[in-house]
Amino acid sequence: MSVIDQNALETLFTGARTHNVWLDKEVSEDKIHELYQVMHFGPTSMNCQPLRVLFLRSQEAKERLKPALLPGNQEKTMKAPVVAVLGYDTEFYEHLPRMFSHNKDAKSLFEGKTDFINTTAFRNSSIQGGYFILAARAIGLDAGPMSGFNNAAVDEEFFPGGKVKSNFLCNIGYGDHSALFPRQERFDFDEVCQVL
Repeated sequence: MSVIDQNALETLFTGARTHNVWLDKEVSEDKIHELYQVMHFGPTSMNCQPLRVLFLRSQEAKERLKPALLPGNQEKTMKAPVVAVLGYDTEFYEHLPRMFSHNKDAKSLFEGKTDFINTTAFRNSSIQGGYFILAARAIGLDAGPMSGFNNAAVDEEFFPGGKVKSNFLCNIGYGDHSALFPRQERFDFDEVCQVL
């Protein structure tokens, strides 16, 4: 693998920003498929891939989400071209015979172990959520991830069977760069890291 250049680093990290204001520009269904095709190669433990995503494009679908949002997140979410509801499948282990096929006992490691299932699903869907944001940036979209919402209300509205649980939301589209806040401070290495 080669080292990516400075432009790629800026696109993914140093120049990328969280967006709250969106241009009136549609995100096509093809672009949504492209986003998934890029992000789904990111690794998860035992290739468990618990992430499940609902892409809310229609105003009707976004209105169903609105009551679950904290007031400060409503306007920007309603105006986003697409709102992704990122959730995790609590029955992900049922797919391990296919997804982790070289270990025939993988499914049995989880059966009946609710805490292990939930911890694994939440952690790995969060990892996949990070890939989701980076993949969006890599294909020219902007992202606005957020956690200011009522998970139980989202689950009741969009995942009524109880099998899938919401993790976080991510608005995607083409951000209005003129409306960005100044970049906030980041911790220095020595404040949060140690090399042992």
